[in-house]
Amino acid sequence: MGRVRTIQRGGTRFYIHPERPEIKVPGVTAVVGMLPKPFLMFWAAKMTAELAVDALPFVAQMAERDRQGAIDYLKGAARRYTKLRADVGSKAHDLFERMIRGEYVGSVHPDLEPYRVHFAAFLEAVNPRLERAEDVAWSDAHSYAGSFDAVLTVWLDGEGKPTPDRSGVPHLLMVDWKTSKATYADVALQMSAYANADRIISPDGESEPMPEFDGAAVLHITPDLWEFKPVRVDEEVYSVFLALRRIFDWDRIMSKTVLGRAIAKSVGSLVTGTQRRAK
Repeated sequence: MGRVRTIQRGGTRFYIHPERPEIKVPGVTAVVGMLPKPFLMFWAAKMTAELAVDALPFVAQMAERDRQGAIDYLKGAARRYTKLRADVGSKAHDLFERMIRGEYVGSVHPDLEPYRVHFAAFLEAVNPRLERAEDVAWSDAHSYAGSFDAVLTVWLDGEGKPTPDRSGVPHLLMVDWKTSKATYADVALQMSAYANADRIISPDGESEPMPEFDGAAVLHITPDLWEFKPVRVDEEVYSVFLALRRIFDWDRIMSKTVLGRAIAKSVGSLVTGTQRRAK
């Protein structure tokens, strides 16, 4: 079996079937993105307003020289912040994978040092065993795919607390790393999609059935703290993801087919005989 490749179309990542390149399925993140997020409109407006007030003299000078440039600068406030956070998140994920694989990372950029310290503390406190990392979860049944962060074995006591000496009961968990400001409920939809996919495809193209999981968890790391939280990935949660999968098809495909051409329409304003004679 070949490797899984991805392409970008309309800002959405699609995964290409390793054996049948004509089959392209949406990524899990794109499907979860079908959730309504009305708060984003207010957040983006707040980011723009804060930039305008905090950089008022600069924006005023820019507007005098280039009004449209000033508008574009303010309009891009939320996008630039999102990109900055995404860049930090990508570098942190790379760092986490290296560390959990046992690679010596040495000194890191000061912006990443808090993440390194907290991830090291997580490894010491939980002492997980890495089973898989950054492989592709593929659903043949529901036509989606996505790259998950890790599959870990974690040993837990009777209260569900980690036993770093591995004296507890082993649990196979689908795990996600998050470096955002907070953890949000939609992570459960994302992880349920991974855990309930049909198979795992490794970077070299090897495919095997998705294992049965004992649960899922998210490791939330910020510069100030780290938390390891259980996440529901049961059938009820997964059914919501599958509903969003159908909405994705509606948005990208079906919605473009439901309106036909007009079978009757106006032919222009009526022109009276008086108006014609007056010309």
